[in-house]
Amino acid sequence: MISSEPQSMNYFPPEIPSANFGLIQTNLPAFQFSRFLTLPNYDTSLPLVPNSSSISNNSTSDEAEDNQLRIIDERKQRRMISNRESARRSRMRKQRHLDELWSQVLRLRTENHNLIDKLNQASETHDRVLQENARLKEEASDLRRMITDLQVNNSYTMLKDLEEIRCSTVDTSADVIP
Repeated sequence: MISSEPQSMNYFPPEIPSANFGLIQTNLPAFQFSRFLTLPNYDTSLPLVPNSSSISNNSTSDEAEDNQLRIIDERKQRRMISNRESARRSRMRKQRHLDELWSQVLRLRTENHNLIDKLNQASETHDRVLQENARLKEEASDLRRMITDLQVNNSYTMLKDLEEIRCSTVDTSADVIP
């Protein structure tokens, strides 16, 4: 065997399941490929050197994909938290609005009761004023009638008094015609 030949090659399954890209994942330990390298017709002129750039590229792309997935998951998580906070703020805003509307309902009910009380008082006062007005009109009418009766009786009495006065002196000058 030449010293530049690889003595054995080990296969290690990837630790991250998403990096398998659909390969069957097994929990087998590292697999030894060294028995396949000792074939009798094995050409040793080309040494088998693992391509470090392809391994590096695969691991870099795996890491980049993992980073992308992690970034996407973090964005989803932040968006979910943001949506929850937004929903919570919206619920709080709605509750605050509902509380304001309820306090407005209570205030308007109180104001409505006060206005109804004032209206009832004004209506009662109006009824009392109407009754007083009717009573005063009737009293005024009675007083007018009494005055009229007094005037009629007084004039009748005055006329009666005039009737009773007799003229005892006769004016003779009234008979002369000029």
